[in-house]
Amino acid sequence: MITGIVVALPEELTVLTSKRIDKGHCVFIADKLLVAYSGAGAKNAMAAAELLISKGATQLISWGCAAALDTSLKPGDLVLADRLLDVNDAEIAINPDWYEYAKKLLTPYINIHTGGLTESANIVSSSKEKQHLQLITEAIALDMESIPIAKAAEKNALPFLAIRVIVDPAGMDLPRAIAYAANTEGDIILSRLLLFLALHPTELPGLIRLGFYFNAAKATLKQVAKQLDALAQFSNKLK
Repeated sequence: MITGIVVALPEELTVLTSKRIDKGHCVFIADKLLVAYSGAGAKNAMAAAELLISKGATQLISWGCAAALDTSLKPGDLVLADRLLDVNDAEIAINPDWYEYAKKLLTPYINIHTGGLTESANIVSSSKEKQHLQLITEAIALDMESIPIAKAAEKNALPFLAIRVIVDPAGMDLPRAIAYAANTEGDIILSRLLLFLALHPTELPGLIRLGFYFNAAKATLKQVAKQLDALAQFSNKLK
């Protein structure tokens, strides 16, 4: 059984492996763990999921960070999604057995928050927009990649699990520099970011705070990564 893991950002990738993985490609980081670096956004995530399946993946994990919609969630909190909602408010099934297995496995090590995970086609920058999404979806968190990965898994009758850690809390407006520096696929272009900061130096404290939040998320992902081999054993437990 091969577990395929889709990772959108290089910073999220570093907690899993020191191996170089080019965007749009996948590499085995262990005997039965195959990791794809997708890049941000739904299209890239779907392509990475399909790539993993073509290479023999028999179960898929969406791995990385998320934005909080629930005001009780803090940077570094782990969200284990028990339901998934796409942009049209349609629900995508998760594998309840893998979800329960992961919850039981991780609970002794990490404080887990369970609830709905929804998607956005673009980066959600404002706290007002997060509040609106929470009201209409009742989801607790948001990302751009988990739903298309789940759809690829569902299409191929494969188990799916979303492991997402909060970076920006629900009440935080992302620094304007993020929206300015992001390309159409959600990747941050460093030259744009530096230019915006040169023109708007008051944005720097917000970016520094976001950096601290991202480090908190990475620390939690590192904790989960220590249990990744055990998480991947889910299919074997069913035999």
